[in-house]
Amino acid sequence: MANITTNIPASPLRDGWKKFTAALARGLERHSQVTSRRNRIEALEAKSDAELAAMGIRRDDIAYHVFKDLFYA
Repeated sequence: MANITTNIPASPLRDGWKKFTAALARGLERHSQVTSRRNRIEALEAKSDAELAAMGIRRDDIAYHVFKDLFYA
């Protein structure tokens, strides 16, 4: 019976690649969030004042309404 143990040291190239792909994934996720919020703002800005009033939103508060989950108040 033979036992073979291999200890492959961490490669700087492999670690760098992992960091790069993780950063790329975070960047793509952030881009999709920003794009989604921007589309929501544009959709609300296209509505009439009466439609916004029916939703309980003032035209001046559109950006706040879209980004309110990022603020405390």
